[in-house]
Amino acid sequence: MTPATVPVPSRSAKTPTAASLAASAAAVDGGVLTNAGVAAWLEDRRRAQAQRVERIPFAELDGWGFDDLTGDLRHRSGRFFSVHGLRVSSDFGPVPTWEQPIINQPEIGILGIALRDFDGVPHLLMQAKSEPGNVNGVQLSPTVQATKSNYMRVHGGSHVPYLECFRRPEQGSVVTDVLQSEQGSWFLRKRNRNMIITVGPDVEAGEDFAWLTLGQVNALLHEENLVNMDARTVLSCLPDWRAHAVEAVHADADIRSWITRRRAEHEVRVTPIGLAETGDWNVGATEVAHERGQHFSIVAVDVASARREVRAWTQPLLEPHGTGLAALFVRWPGGVPHVLLRARAEPGFVSVAELGPTLQCAPENYAHLPPGLRPAYLDEVLARRAGAVYDVRLSEEGGRFLHGQTHYIIIEVDDDLPVASDEFRWVSLRQVDELLRYDHHLNVQARTLIAALRSL
Repeated sequence: MTPATVPVPSRSAKTPTAASLAASAAAVDGGVLTNAGVAAWLEDRRRAQAQRVERIPFAELDGWGFDDLTGDLRHRSGRFFSVHGLRVSSDFGPVPTWEQPIINQPEIGILGIALRDFDGVPHLLMQAKSEPGNVNGVQLSPTVQATKSNYMRVHGGSHVPYLECFRRPEQGSVVTDVLQSEQGSWFLRKRNRNMIITVGPDVEAGEDFAWLTLGQVNALLHEENLVNMDARTVLSCLPDWRAHAVEAVHADADIRSWITRRRAEHEVRVTPIGLAETGDWNVGATEVAHERGQHFSIVAVDVASARREVRAWTQPLLEPHGTGLAALFVRWPGGVPHVLLRARAEPGFVSVAELGPTLQCAPENYAHLPPGLRPAYLDEVLARRAGAVYDVRLSEEGGRFLHGQTHYIIIEVDDDLPVASDEFRWVSLRQVDELLRYDHHLNVQARTLIAALRSL
């Protein structure tokens, strides 16, 4: 690594102020590590964490198997996660009823980033972490990224570094601690604690970890498949360091009422069913797949990794078909930044609906439907994409998804863009920041785009 002149650490943990976070965001090179040092560290970790991931038949899974009665795919411990079927009826979207496999992982994990002051500038303790589903092995991850099964060491592996900083945070050290959802189309009611805490000079970076400024992390958000999904969701929960005007297109109470109304009026009924009885899906020797080859498959992999809590294991993964598309429209009525959000209902959400991006879809999944059923704003996004201020392909969670990727796009639009329906609202960035203080308001795709927007 190539260290810069290392600043002197503060004597105690300090809650970051807007001014100190702004200073960290402005520090785009230097700090504990120069950018050249960060690049060298990441390359060194890629070599140290080289892993082998191979597709295998389900019969070669160790500790996993299909239930004789239901056909559900489970681990013999009853922990980690399972894959079963789900029967859904919904008034959201072009298809009113369907059945699908879904990942059921009822445990609440911890995604946490530690902050430490160096000369008054907060630095984030980021981890270089390999996941079996990552397209490129190592990605930049939070300080702690662990399911409950992992940190309770059900797999018999080593301990999770820095875990106790988050499980038993010191009084006054918590900046953010909020439950946030993950992909509601692939997970059933999956939630994680998104945490940011401050630590003192006694917390040092291990070899798989580095102290980076917010400016350095923001710059890395512009590189493909580098900052992982778990880091992005925690970054979105960081208090916004920029001052935003109070004026907004809609009053705060109106935005809250709109969210509540969409949750009350949308109808999403879900019934767990056996994987074996999930219609339109076929269970084969190597994959569970839709009969049209759309949506996703469930596959099995064999993994060997030198730097994980367990050195070798097998597991199922969800393999998305096609690359997702998530786009956010931004405008400045009266000079106040607003984003166009959609109240989305997804079968796996705890609260029926959450606020998603302007557009969120896998375009391939609409190929068999008539043009009138294409998602709202899809054509506008494709037409305006060349002028996007942000257009980066990023990986989804590599611990559960095999090579899942989404094109995340931010597009500036004029004030006269029509709002497609009552499912959409212009929400100011100050209002977004307030909503992110509470559970289950913005979905994981919207949170990635908010983190990306702050990086511009």
